[in-house]
Amino acid sequence: MKVCHVITRLIVGGAQENTVATCAGLKRLGYDVDLVTGPQTGPEGSLYDAVRAAGVPLIILDELRRNPNPWQDVRAVVVLRRLFQRNRYELVHTHSGKAGFVGRLAARLARVPFVVHTIHGPSFYRYQNPIGNWMFTFAEQLAGMWTTQFVSVADAMTEQYLAAGIGTPSRYQTIHSGVQMDAFLQAQPDAALRASLGITEADCVVGKVARLFRLKGHEFLFEAAPRIVAAVPNVKFLLVGDGIYRKRFEREAARLGLRDRFVFAGLVAPQEIPRYMALMDALVHLSLREGLARSLTQALACGKPVVAFDVDGAREVCRDGETGFLVRVKDADGVAESVIRLLQDKALARKMGARGRELVRDEFTEAGMVREIDELYRRLAPIRSGQTTSKPS
Repeated sequence: MKVCHVITRLIVGGAQENTVATCAGLKRLGYDVDLVTGPQTGPEGSLYDAVRAAGVPLIILDELRRNPNPWQDVRAVVVLRRLFQRNRYELVHTHSGKAGFVGRLAARLARVPFVVHTIHGPSFYRYQNPIGNWMFTFAEQLAGMWTTQFVSVADAMTEQYLAAGIGTPSRYQTIHSGVQMDAFLQAQPDAALRASLGITEADCVVGKVARLFRLKGHEFLFEAAPRIVAAVPNVKFLLVGDGIYRKRFEREAARLGLRDRFVFAGLVAPQEIPRYMALMDALVHLSLREGLARSLTQALACGKPVVAFDVDGAREVCRDGETGFLVRVKDADGVAESVIRLLQDKALARKMGARGRELVRDEFTEAGMVREIDELYRRLAPIRSGQTTSKPS
């Protein structure tokens, strides 16, 4: 089967890693798969090398940009339509808000037989201004008319989209974002890495893995930090990731008098994340919008309890009182209370981490994700005798 995946950009991030892993897995199964993306910009890193290493053809379109621009967006639709027609894809699979809209419109105009869209996170959400929220909701309703099948990374995504009048229940399937589970299950603390970060064995480590950008919730960790430090004087906060807000957050740590407590690890390659998580005693995930954060799954696979805002699909892995603590959105005091409890009650933290590892180790693997997508494609477009496309084995 000839398949094209489309995503706005290939920075180091959960949706992007999911997409690259999917394309690489489908390639191994024998699919003829291309990956289309926009140009790489910003300090968040790139997954270009990972795509090329997997042998997946990478097509970079300058017209496909993240920020709305009507003229450029029209050009993106035109270029994508020509690409889809020229390469005669049987199935187009889109990801992210911008690529999801222009990609599905182009696929419709090119008469691509099957169009799949993965919802990694909602394009519309309650923290947007009302006009923006309406516009994104309307765009998703419109694009939903051109979608054969939706893939949700969490059940919460299906619930939100159906509530917004997008599609019907039969057109949705939840396929959890898979991770390379073995690396996290086997991760052990690395003394050299710990020392290089200025963390001692006596330190308690609270980690956060996310781009330093808006909506990722770092401000709530800074708000909670003084109270956590007062209760647990040997605590340090390990921030893994980079972004345009780094200088702002470094200034905030200094303003609080806690610059020595915050470790900015910077951009870390995806394959190195297990080494960093192995140093953590707990992970916090405070995004205001996230389908189902891979960092929650990864931390639990490492046996680390988690604290997360109760938003989108977080509760599907962060089970309150079982694998960690769910906190009301924007409740910095709740974050502080939960983190302090985990750092002060080591037995509880170990119990929650062990339960979390048990929960995710079989349900969130890359192999399982690719297998379910393969099965979905086969159901949508069964290969008939006499077709020239190769059948996945």
